[in-house]
Amino acid sequence: MSALAFDQRGALKRMMAAHQEGQPSSQQMVDLKALVSEELTAYASSILLDPEYGLAATKVKNPNAGLLLAYEKTGYDATTSSRLPDCLVEWSVKRLKEAGADAIKFLLYYDVDGEEEVNLQKKAYIERIGSECKAEDIPFFLEILSYDEKIKDNSSAEFAKIKPHKVNGAMKVFSDERFAIDVLKVEVPVNMAYVEGFAAEGSEVLFSKEDAAQAFKDQEAASHLPYIYLSAGVSAQLFQNTLVFAAESGARFNGVLCGRATWSGSVPVYIAEGEEAARQWLRTEGFRNIDELNKVLEKTATSWEEKV
Repeated sequence: MSALAFDQRGALKRMMAAHQEGQPSSQQMVDLKALVSEELTAYASSILLDPEYGLAATKVKNPNAGLLLAYEKTGYDATTSSRLPDCLVEWSVKRLKEAGADAIKFLLYYDVDGEEEVNLQKKAYIERIGSECKAEDIPFFLEILSYDEKIKDNSSAEFAKIKPHKVNGAMKVFSDERFAIDVLKVEVPVNMAYVEGFAAEGSEVLFSKEDAAQAFKDQEAASHLPYIYLSAGVSAQLFQNTLVFAAESGARFNGVLCGRATWSGSVPVYIAEGEEAARQWLRTEGFRNIDELNKVLEKTATSWEEKV
């Protein structure tokens, strides 16, 4: 799966606001999503969009590209550590399917060591969505973002030390048949910024290459389901290098659902220079990002059909 992710909403608003005065308009977001969809879906197996700002983009995607639609509200309540999930209230799996979805994506924040009562609510919530997807006979992609209820900064060394356990533990939980998940969209199990040979010069190194490789081996063992990687906003080059390392370590991942590493550079161009300049960026830099990623996937990813 060489899928393109552009279901960002809150994150996209922040990205756009950083390059202009005032908050971006809804129309700006709608137009940029449509532009990216129009220009890049010829090179992707599918695109992930949101029904809030992305419906116009579904109309201009390449007809050969599949469509995933997001079912969750963007963001979470930052005043608590529970990060409970919530669906878009005016949508259902049936309605997303009617809007053209070939698959449903739902994002869940999960702390495998979190409060039992909170995790019970999250499990029940995913069971409901899984049942909806089974009833509508449509694939269910669950995106899991790991965190720790007591650590605020996921990029910190403190969290990096426990990330392999958090990521792989959550994958194991949601591979149970009761959740009716077809594909897991997951983080790589190691923050590569702390890995020997990947860390920036002078930065703290927490993992040897052997330690990092073991985390990828453990990830492969954590689930029998197809799983694909998210790019988590890292640079295109680092993401590609990470995929090579994952494959060499024994991770039989089945592709990617890659967002910002592909299209984020178009945002400042779109704001500063307008639609046509952004279109040109997508046709050159954007195409190069996705083409190079596809070439890496050909050498590293395995077919999901082997697991289904």
